[in-house]
Amino acid sequence: MSYDLAVWEGERPADDKTARRVFSDLYDHYLDGETEEPPSAGITAYVTALLEQWGDITEDEDETSPWSVGPLIDAASGPLIYFGMAWDRAEEVSAYAAGLAGSMGLICFDVQQDRLRP
Repeated sequence: MSYDLAVWEGERPADDKTARRVFSDLYDHYLDGETEEPPSAGITAYVTALLEQWGDITEDEDETSPWSVGPLIDAASGPLIYFGMAWDRAEEVSAYAAGLAGSMGLICFDVQQDRLRP
């Protein structure tokens, strides 16, 4: 089981309900649709920063990576990344990932809690 976050580029939605709608629209277009785009520069930089903190699961010989999929960049398309992490590390990793997103001007949406992360 994984704990999932969505991070995207754009203006911060006014509330959690609007964020859910924006996430759903982005997901449908970029990840569930027929159109697959390379990750944007902002999302690529975000993934690079995450992987500097914890390596990619595909290169994790010591089994310390928290990511549930790999390569992590494959979870991104256009201005969106939707990615999972190990449930037992979710508190630490999601807090870091949300803080990093905020510091980079990105939006972080917690899919489990159906809310924006500060």
